[in-house]
Amino acid sequence: MKQARIIVDHSHCGRHVTGLERITLELFSAEALAPLCVDIVRSTGVPDMIVKQTVAMPAALAMDRRALLVCPNFPPSLTASLFGGRCLPYIHDLFLMTRPGDLNGRAKLYMAPAFRAAVKKLPRFLVNSATTRDELRRYCRADAEIQLYRPAVRNVFDLDASARGAAPALSRGLRLIALGTIEPRKNLRAAGAILQALRNSRFPDATLDLVGRPGWGDDAERLATAPGVTIHGYQPLERVRDLIQGADALISTSHDEGLGLPLLEAQYAGLPVIAPDKAVFREVLADSGWLIDPADANGAAAHISSCLAANDWRSRASAAALTNIERWMGLARADHIQVLRLLARLAGAGALSC
Repeated sequence: MKQARIIVDHSHCGRHVTGLERITLELFSAEALAPLCVDIVRSTGVPDMIVKQTVAMPAALAMDRRALLVCPNFPPSLTASLFGGRCLPYIHDLFLMTRPGDLNGRAKLYMAPAFRAAVKKLPRFLVNSATTRDELRRYCRADAEIQLYRPAVRNVFDLDASARGAAPALSRGLRLIALGTIEPRKNLRAAGAILQALRNSRFPDATLDLVGRPGWGDDAERLATAPGVTIHGYQPLERVRDLIQGADALISTSHDEGLGLPLLEAQYAGLPVIAPDKAVFREVLADSGWLIDPADANGAAAHISSCLAANDWRSRASAAALTNIERWMGLARADHIQVLRLLARLAGAGALSC
């Protein structure tokens, strides 16, 4: 039997490639899904994206009764979800359902209703982490099939950990870096508070580089006036590489994440990663993370200081980071094989030798 048409929604991928868009381009490209044949759907802007998601792709499913639609980033539109098992979303996290206070107006009006409908109705999902899978189980159908599809972690910033252990010891200064959009769900004001606690104790010259565009809310405006904080905005890969290479540690204080891919990507520089003591960060970082409570700035600063007290902290952190990347890559390779087999089964493509 001829393989059914597999339509993959890339309509959200724009000029500036965010972490979620990068996952779409790497996990759901024609190359990544080969030897299956896929049709990639792109758009020319937001109005065209909305038309493609709500009209064009559902119309394609209506005209071809065997076609499948894969939605790697935006949730399937309300009209697409009407096609049930022929619609396969990739779930990054559940904040569209679980954290309504962290959503801007567009997300509340366009994305959240579609996401809720998809989670409640659809029989099959791809997810980016075991943590997302376990959370999704609380809201989806009891008989839903959930397949892990953890992304491989490429060295997208061309980072180098070879000289990390030989870097000079810290005295008064400590350079922290955070990656991601500055908006409420990223909770970067907590990172700012931890920075101030560090400056008030062992590291009076500590700094925090924020790399990412300002999103909705006033977090960027408040952080811009905090001592030691520099907001760099969206930067090209080369500039991000330089900032990461010059940092001593990466910090994340997100309320929650479905995965936290930038944390893994930064580990190619041998950076220690400071992150909340929550399930997803324990899953992603394993033993390589320095886990904190972002709500307790003084306690977090004390824990960070204790991790930095050993003379060989750089070499130990670098070795742990690179070991963790190797562990994660093994998981990602196994997931990729299973996803190809799932899509082949759904598309009637027969067995794959992978």
